[in-house]
Amino acid sequence: MPAATAQEPRARAGAMVFILITVVLDNLALGLIVPVLPKLIGSLGAGGAGRTALLFGAFAAVFAVMQFLAAPVQGALSDRFGRRPVILASNAGLGLDYLIMAIAPNVSWLFVGRLISGVAAGSGPAAYAYLADVTPADRRAANFGLVMAAQAIGAALGPAVGGALSVIDLRAPFWAAAALSLANFAYGLFVLPESLAKERRSRLRFGHLNPFGALVGIIRAHPELALMVVTAFLLSLGSQGANNVVVLYAGYRYRWGPAEIGVLLTVFAVLSLAVQGGAVSFAAKRFGERGSMIGGLALNVIGLAVFGLAPSGLVFAAGVPLMALGSIAAPMMGAIFSNAVGDDEQGRLQGAWTSVNAIMGMLAPVLFSSLIFARSVAVGPAWSGAAFFVAAAMIAVGLALAVRGSAKLARGGA
Repeated sequence: MPAATAQEPRARAGAMVFILITVVLDNLALGLIVPVLPKLIGSLGAGGAGRTALLFGAFAAVFAVMQFLAAPVQGALSDRFGRRPVILASNAGLGLDYLIMAIAPNVSWLFVGRLISGVAAGSGPAAYAYLADVTPADRRAANFGLVMAAQAIGAALGPAVGGALSVIDLRAPFWAAAALSLANFAYGLFVLPESLAKERRSRLRFGHLNPFGALVGIIRAHPELALMVVTAFLLSLGSQGANNVVVLYAGYRYRWGPAEIGVLLTVFAVLSLAVQGGAVSFAAKRFGERGSMIGGLALNVIGLAVFGLAPSGLVFAAGVPLMALGSIAAPMMGAIFSNAVGDDEQGRLQGAWTSVNAIMGMLAPVLFSSLIFARSVAVGPAWSGAAFFVAAAMIAVGLALAVRGSAKLARGGA
């Protein structure tokens, strides 16, 4: 018995390290190709700049659609067959996909590769479910925060590394992405144990395999989560919508160029990393998951209001720390959801969560950039911050629902 109890923490620590590395490498590999994809599309005879831009937008859209469709499938499969095979299959699939894109002779093959990458990049639900399996309930918020920090690190490093590799060859980032994904697959074969025991696995039903069915199934099984689900929708749409407008708004309102905007985004990324990597654990212990989530949502509302009202770039920048602190809401909400469902539902929950973010990621640019921001600018400069006010209003409604919904959860759904 002493030997077993001594080995278990080491196994869990090793699994946690692997999951974090997987998340960093997945996002790093995805980011590697971002700077070179438009040029590669153009070099394959796509046509002029307008045609290339159209295809690049289509590539981004199809990736989001495939991830939206695949995430609940991977989550449900992980509930039925275990987390390990799903995570490893995703790593292997991404590696093979990047190989296809590296040798693609034309745009059609490149498009096929992007379709596959959207499916294979759905390891997130299984990874989060794995953490829920091996993490005590009171530590889930902290570990979810670490995973979100790992996502940010990979996303930040990827484009920079991809841009540097593109100097060697346009296809070099794809070869590098393939090597990283396949190396991580090989690493996982040796170090990643299964986290979900066979007796804790669920049956696989057709309704679990589609995004809406997975979400509806979670709500039916746990009606006390309904208000929190609406909050998750509003937070995702509002925050992603505001993110889509920041660059446009800062350039239009304050005449900021790429250098100033780059500094702003870098500062936000660094502050968010600090919050996700360290402050989540402290806040969960000091204020509890519910209190920290409510505080984070409130900070988002205040920060967005500052963005919309700021008369100068300096005042606008003052909203950045508020928004970075507000990023604490997502891991706290994730932990609250995770703790409310059973072990055999973690994959479906995380798949539904990923699908929500994916569909909001598709809607946000259209709603905020193309409609709200474009129309408000047409009315006049004084209205150009309207997109931030709309985002703040959405999250404020989510805040009110979260206060009520989380209180209902705390009372056991009564």
